[in-house]
Amino acid sequence: MNPPPEPWRLVHADPDPPFEIIVDDQPVRAVPGQTIGAALWAAGVRSTRHTRGTGRSRGLFCGIGICFDCLMTVNDSPALRVCQIEARPGDVVRTGTM
Repeated sequence: MNPPPEPWRLVHADPDPPFEIIVDDQPVRAVPGQTIGAALWAAGVRSTRHTRGTGRSRGLFCGIGICFDCLMTVNDSPALRVCQIEARPGDVVRTGTM
């Protein structure tokens, strides 16, 4: 059985080549126009921090910048909503830090 096609192939898009961002010292693939949050979700990253009180996992929740659960440090700028920030080649992202 063949794996499903990448989503951009379904709409016959021709995006620029994928690139990597670095998340907690690990490479994560992104495509042009994709937010950092979407790149993390596509890479299977579901938990990016834990709550202070109970230690419960948190991650991308609303995906549109309302809930603030996706706050991360991007290129040394803390507390940014990665669901709203377009990924750029070479971005360095730190999860669990604000």
